[in-house]
Amino acid sequence: MPAITISSNGVIRWHDQKEQHHQCRCALGSGGMCAVDAKAEGDGATPMGEYHLRRLLYRADRVEKPVSALPCRAIRDDDGWCDDPQDAAYNRPVVLPYAASCERLMREDHVYDLVGIVSHNDSPPVPGLGSAIFIHLARSDYSPTRGCIALAETDLRSLFAMATAQTPIRIDC
Repeated sequence: MPAITISSNGVIRWHDQKEQHHQCRCALGSGGMCAVDAKAEGDGATPMGEYHLRRLLYRADRVEKPVSALPCRAIRDDDGWCDDPQDAAYNRPVVLPYAASCERLMREDHVYDLVGIVSHNDSPPVPGLGSAIFIHLARSDYSPTRGCIALAETDLRSLFAMATAQTPIRIDC
């Protein structure tokens, strides 16, 4: 089975269904990479380990729906993601407004115009072990993320087109 591999030097690699090799630049967390058991909420680190993409989200008012075998839906104005380790919905989607601390998915910038939800700390979520680890659009300067992996739009669309729920994502392992 093809795998997606992400290296600490900011390079992501995968093979598509036609066995074409893809390699491109990606932005990683401002806190570097860390072991999954050392990940902490708000540390800015990208957690190492093996994960999968759960589903995709996209801004229908800005971009076309990505082609993918993964479940996909448009981001709504009231979509959020809980990042409060004390809340029962920690590292889960929530409907805004929400009483606990959460991130708004309908952002002013474009980084969440295409988003892949990574399976980090979700089965079940462990409070404080990190939330909202996504694969999303990179800023034009590839500046660091808050722990996510970020790619250019053409690269992200190519990755989403080959990925299935079973495709492993190996972050520096």
